[in-house]
Parts: sequence; structure tokens; C-alpha cells
Amino acid sequence: MTQGWRRDFVWGLTAALKRIFGAATRANLVLLLLVALAGLAYAQDTKVIRIGAGPTGATDFPFGGLVANAISNPPGSRTCERGGNCGVPGLIAVAQTTADVAETLRAVSRGDLEMGLSQADIAAWAFQGTAAFADQPPLSNLRVLARLYPENMHLIARQNASIKDVAGLKGKRVAMGPEGSGTAAMAKLILSAYGVKWTSVQMKYMEFSAVANAFATGTVDAAFIVSGAPTLAVEDVASRTPIKLIPISGPVAEKLVQVFPFYSRGVIPAGAYAGQPAVETLDVGSVLLSRDTMDPDLAYGVVRAIWHERNIPLFHGGHPRGKLMDRGLAAHDIGVPMQTGADRYYVENGLMDPAAVVPPPAKAPSKPPSKAERRQEPSATRS
Repeated sequence: MTQGWRRDFVWGLTAALKRIFGAATRANLVLLLLVALAGLAYAQDTKVIRIGAGPTGATDFPFGGLVANAISNPPGSRTCERGGNCGVPGLIAVAQTTADVAETLRAVSRGDLEMGLSQADIAAWAFQGTAAFADQPPLSNLRVLARLYPENMHLIARQNASIKDVAGLKGKRVAMGPEGSGTAAMAKLILSAYGVKWTSVQMKYMEFSAVANAFATGTVDAAFIVSGAPTLAVEDVASRTPIKLIPISGPVAEKLVQVFPFYSRGVIPAGAYAGQPAVETLDVGSVLLSRDTMDPDLAYGVVRAIWHERNIPLFHGGHPRGKLMDRGLAAHDIGVPMQTGADRYYVENGLMDPAAVVPPPAKAPSKPPSKAERRQEPSATRS
């Protein structure tokens, strides 16, 4: 963590103790100093990282908490070998909500967050500066740590709406996620693939949390939501308004899978939502990303902890999507380079071709030594 965080940690602790002890006597000042120094030592031994996990209604948010739990191992904890946590020694990770996937990626790229969860397609577009990110500079410093689980494209409609397939969205009011979001980008791609002109759909841009009320008040007929089933946002809608799941299937869906490596054919299982049968759809991987400045040893430790055999039950029991995690797909190429350090773990475990490892960028050459520095060089180093 930065020196600024350590300073704030100590100042906050000192302020709290002042409130407890009141006016500072000499004895109190000594106590404050000792405790502050202990806090500084603790801060120096601890690294805190934040994981951007999207809105609370999306599956990435609880999954971000599971990742944080798996990779954390605070100072003083028992080691993995002694039955303790199998996370990264000295690491405390916390999941943090963000407005949407696009904002998560921008925050990671800026360094405001150390890691973030994203749809694989949105991550690729952000890295390349295409699709939803075409009018912005590429986020070329993003790196992949792991593909975690498959997310589903949910297309839901009011039970009484005359919508049976994607083509049925013509003339309808459709919630698309926030403007510029990953959900909106994927929804527009699907509409185009199925021959539905954007101008023929009344697009309603809104947060996940607003969709349930929009259905209940009758202001939308359908909605696109990208999240792993079952997801809280869809459960919320279904609890207030009778809905049906609309399939995204057939030759068009198969063509999308063939063209875009981050998509695959998927199924929202029967019973994921009360009274709903199984329905075909498109899946997209949920990936964990960081900046290219992440310490390689930390990256290695993070992915090792995620895929540690002792942590697998944590994911399996934490969310139904956890049972769909596949270590064999963790290093699947989505068009964004693998984080240095993470690639070492995957190569060591036969999960990644060594030839696919992208070498880190070369460091800028240092400035030439001054004349004074050259005069001080040992004669053996001179030509």
C-alpha cells in the first residue's frame, strides 16, 4: 500500500485514541505514540487491495467478495500449511461496488482500483479501444489475471408482452443498462446480429437497480441484463412482475460464437428463477483484471490462491456460478494480455502455452552518466 495510506491509518488511529482518552497528558501521549507506531508497523506488513465488482444487483458483486476472501491472508493468520487461509500472506482484499463494468475498467486503468471484474468482451473492447470504447483512448495497460465463470445474457420480457424472440423487440421499450455500459454494448451487438435496427427499439438506459421498478410501473417491456444466473437483479424483477425469459439461440447465436472468442453457447438452467424453464442464451466469461504495474509475485500469489484446492469449496458454496469455474479455461485468450506473474503460474501448471507469454515492456534506458560520474567509474569498466 502507499505511504499515504499508512499515514492516514496512523492518523486515524491516533485521532480515535484521542477521542477515547480526552486531553493528552504526558502518559497519554506516550501511549498514543506507542500505539501509532504499532499501527504503522502493522500497515507496513499489510497490503490492502480493492476489487471493483460492479453494481450490487449483479453476480460479479458477491463473486468479488468470494475472490477477496480467497486471496486474503492478513498478518498473524495461520498459514495454509497449518490449516489457515490459503491466500496471499499479508494481503487484505475487499470488494467494492462500481456503477458498471465500463467504470470498473476505467478505475483499474487509472489505478483507483487494484483489480476488477469484467465481462470478457467489454475488457477486450476497452483494451483495444473499439465498440463501446471506440471514442476513447484504449485502456492498453489492462491485464488479465483469470477467467472465473460464465455470465449469461438475460433477455427478460413482461409475461403479457408479445415478445417471443429477439426480433420481437421491434417497437418495444427495452432497458439496456446504463448508457455506455457493457450491457448496452452487448445488447446492441445482439440486436444488430438478429437484424433489429436500433432505431426500431425504444432504448431505455438505466441502472440494474431501476429495472424492477420500470417493469412494475409498466415503463419498459423487456430488458437485457448480463450476469451469472441466478442474479439478484432478475430475481428482483420477477418478485414484482410476471416475466418470461427470451431465448438468444439459433444460427445467429452460433455465428456470434464463431466470430467472437469471448462468447459461447449457454443455458440459463430451469428453476434459476421461479417457474421459468431452461432457455438457451449466450455466455461471456467473467474475468479478473489488473494493471500492468502489478507486482508479478503478487499476481502469481493471487491466481495461486484463487485456484488453490482448499479455496475451491469456498466458490462452490458461495454462489451457484462458483460450481462452473474451470481452471482449464482460466488462461483462455480473450484478446487482452495475461498479467506478468499470473502467466508463470499457468505455465507451471500446464494451463498456458509458454509461447503465449507476452514479455513485459522494456524499461526506458537510464540517462547517460555525467562526466563526473564517468570519471568515478572503475577503470576495468572502461573500454
